Amino acid sequence: MEKIKIFAPATVANVSCAFDVLGFPLQETGDVMTFLKTSETGVKIRMLGNSNLPTEAERNVAGVVALAMLERKSSGFGVEIEIDKRIKPGSGIGSSAASAAGAAFGMNLILGEVFNQNELIEFAMLGEKLASGVAHADNVAPCITGGFALVRSYEPLDVIRIESPDELYVTILHPQIEVKTSDSRRVLKKELPLKTAVKQWGNIASLISALHTSDYELLGRSLEDIIIEPIRSVFIPLFYEVKQAAKDAGTLGSGISGSGPSIFALSKGLETATKAAEAMKKVYAQTDIEFDIHVSKIAATGCRLL
Repeated sequence: MEKIKIFAPATVANVSCAFDVLGFPLQETGDVMTFLKTSETGVKIRMLGNSNLPTEAERNVAGVVALAMLERKSSGFGVEIEIDKRIKPGSGIGSSAASAAGAAFGMNLILGEVFNQNELIEFAMLGEKLASGVAHADNVAPCITGGFALVRSYEPLDVIRIESPDELYVTILHPQIEVKTSDSRRVLKKELPLKTAVKQWGNIASLISALHTSDYELLGRSLEDIIIEPIRSVFIPLFYEVKQAAKDAGTLGSGISGSGPSIFALSKGLETATKAAEAMKKVYAQTDIEFDIHVSKIAATGCRLL
């Protein structure tokens, strides 16, 4: 392919209790990226809109992924990547992951689909490392696989795709403030009591079981994070008020999307998800903070050709 356009979805990572190992993509929200093969070697980045992200390939998350893939393949040509950045950086819904995973997906098509899914995730992780200092996969993996993506292991990388229950919807409130992933990772504790870890492991295991069995009630009981959320919630104004509003609206549970500031809530059915959006919106309407609301089904596919 000489020129292609792809869609790279926004994602929710951690899903409360599963820090760095679980995530899912949104159906409609995401970035649009165009790839053009060029006779001149190297990678050129062009950003659309008002994005102030770097366009030097070595400093751009999509650029470092594309450079690595061209180097691995020894292609003899270059690529120009145009990024229509529709996910605000620092939003907590996988902005850097969409660019990185989108680059891996698009470059693979340009190169003739020479890399497998696991290799695409590993390439995309290079972008996440540039963005946050840590090569985590809980955003880029679902952005590529679709459905829920469970990162069973990082060394070696082992990603398991899990189908989303049919009636599962997500509501996301995105305050227009920035929380950098690199900053939010620095405040996390390096050690924790065994008793705390055991309780968190139980929640992760039951969450995976609930996804496999479409047990919505169990899914709701599993959405409890006793390790990360208490620390990161201080960066998000009215976090617990939004959680309470979502609960009162009948959601299964809620939490921080990625590193924040976005807050997600999972619901059984579109009606409840829409009701939750109104309730969450009502809380933030009392502030002077601008915000967005997304209501979406979990995407069955990740990056896709347009």
